[in-house]
Amino acid sequence: MTEQPTSYERPKPGVDPAEARGALLRTPKPPGSQGLPVQARADGTPSGPGAAPSCGTAKDGEGKEPPVNGPEHSQPAAAEPGAHRPRPAPDGIPPQPGAQQDRAAGTQERRSGRGLPPGRPMPMRRDGDRLRFVGAATRRIARGLDLDEIVMGLCRATVPTFSDAILVYLRDPLPVGDERPTGPVVLRLRRTDRIPEERDTDGVLLPPAFDPEPEPTALADLSALTTELCEVRPGGALNEVLRGVRPVFADAPAARAALPELLGEGGEAVVPDGQHAILAPLRGRRRVIGAALFLRRPERLAFEADDLLVAAQLATHSALGIDKAVLYGREAYIADELQRTMLPETLPRPTGVRLASRYLPAAETARVGGDWYDAIPLPGSRVALVVGDVMGHSMTSAAIMGQLRTTAQTLAGLDLPPQEVLHHLDEQAQRLGTDRMATCLYAVYDPVTHRITIANAGHPPPVLLHLGGRAEVLRVPPGAPIGVGGVDFEAVELDAPAGATLLLYTDGLVESRLRDVWTGIEQLREKLAATAQLTGPDHPPPLEALCDEVLDMLGPGDRDDDIALLAARFDGIAPSDVAYWTLDPEDTAPGQARRLARRALARWDLEELTDSVELLVSEVVTNAVRYASRPVTLRLLRTHVLRCEVGDDVPQLPRLRQARATDEGGRGLYLVNRLARRWGATRLSTGKVVWFELNRG
Repeated sequence: MTEQPTSYERPKPGVDPAEARGALLRTPKPPGSQGLPVQARADGTPSGPGAAPSCGTAKDGEGKEPPVNGPEHSQPAAAEPGAHRPRPAPDGIPPQPGAQQDRAAGTQERRSGRGLPPGRPMPMRRDGDRLRFVGAATRRIARGLDLDEIVMGLCRATVPTFSDAILVYLRDPLPVGDERPTGPVVLRLRRTDRIPEERDTDGVLLPPAFDPEPEPTALADLSALTTELCEVRPGGALNEVLRGVRPVFADAPAARAALPELLGEGGEAVVPDGQHAILAPLRGRRRVIGAALFLRRPERLAFEADDLLVAAQLATHSALGIDKAVLYGREAYIADELQRTMLPETLPRPTGVRLASRYLPAAETARVGGDWYDAIPLPGSRVALVVGDVMGHSMTSAAIMGQLRTTAQTLAGLDLPPQEVLHHLDEQAQRLGTDRMATCLYAVYDPVTHRITIANAGHPPPVLLHLGGRAEVLRVPPGAPIGVGGVDFEAVELDAPAGATLLLYTDGLVESRLRDVWTGIEQLREKLAATAQLTGPDHPPPLEALCDEVLDMLGPGDRDDDIALLAARFDGIAPSDVAYWTLDPEDTAPGQARRLARRALARWDLEELTDSVELLVSEVVTNAVRYASRPVTLRLLRTHVLRCEVGDDVPQLPRLRQARATDEGGRGLYLVNRLARRWGATRLSTGKVVWFELNRG
């Protein structure tokens, strides 16, 4: 627990009186000075130490001395008729009473008769002072948005104006809303604050505010003298004080029994004798959530009965603010978790393509939205690239986005053409509601053919950055947004050369109040071309750095909407690394497949994989030939791994099962599962593909 001492400086015009930096600055006095600088009266005669007449005996017709601003406030005495009115204090800083009195060392406090050291805050003596202090303090507390800001606001508002030190305890964990905490009530010391013993301002060492050599048990180190955790025992003294809700003086019988339980052993030394401490429970909307302990030094004027009302107001406003901060924190956590689960946690690493992505919410206070991106591996080493945008950036938009994204993943698993995927997404959006509108772009990249098929539903067109540095806005049919209904979507097939980068994005990147969408697209194209020039014509820019550069084009007023960004670098698979055959569904097909695979491995210098590949290819082809009625396809791909794909026209997917000792078959997939690095089966519109991968060397 770190202490955050408040400063002890002179307030400036417009400074909040509850702000610690609005406290009185104890500047060093010139030699021979005994108090504050001499101030002139209305008639020009000086007032202060040694001046006549005395400050406290103003004559009729003479103006009174302007009040001195300090960390504790009171109303100035009303001027007599005809007297010169003093210049009002700066706005928001109530003037103190007793300014007529000398503030020099040795001056007695008029109620207690005790001397006040120089620079000591004057006490609040009037109801108006307390009301203005409470108003300023609650405004200071209300400015906090999160838990730490509210607790700090309470500390800075009360020290040194209301108390010399404060300890704030909160429940651990803090209950949220209507939750009913289980287990014992535990209070944790959340924050301490105190007046510093000395302050070095602008290189000037100031005299100590209190005793130059405080006792070891003084308020110098509150967190070291108190325990951090405190368990509130049912039926205990502390529990009774917290249930009572009202602040109490530390010398009250209930508080004297509760403080040792709160502060722990040795903590009582922190609490001065008499009414120099107030214990105030912090009650939120439904329950007590903590406690605040206000402390004054013994040499300072003790708390009065009206100060209990001040402490109650501070505790109430702080507790309600903490309650709201906890609820806000929970909502922000739910929004973050919702958005995180709606978007892919990690991107896949398909063969022949590298991926990078970014997501930026519209604002920190609205962290969820309807923008999404996705990369879905498809059979035949292909990959589907998806980016979409549901109208709005709210929880409802995020929920609709999640349903559309799930639908797109399901449709991609069926290996439907891009235009068919958008057609089914349009039907799903209409089932969700009449006003469920979204834009979407769906592309399928084939690394073997180096081609990409794109279908668009009202989304901004993608940008293709070629290897030489030329950036091109792809011409794809715009289409209508998803949810309109009755729209026929079109797909186009384009070249995707190796080394090129495809950038998919949502309109939040290119459209704002300051520019239209086509102006933004042109700026994006120019930004990509300029970034590519930095790495030269033969080396494409790194994907992650490219995404960061693209986001840098956003200006201060360009964040009106969520932004989803998906970048795909096309590496492709060279034709020399692909072997493809068609086999008739006959009994000789497995043997033929073994011979073809052996020749391909020899050509690729992968003879060490020959035995494993022949065994697994034979098993998978045998299963395909057993049920197929059309030719079976066999394809080998050499990348960082060796991938084998066997396709047939039977839609039923094979399932791994444990064969019994009496079974003649059923062990093929068991061997594949044991020997292969990975394997799987994917249903196609024309049948299925069974694939497996082996590590190379």
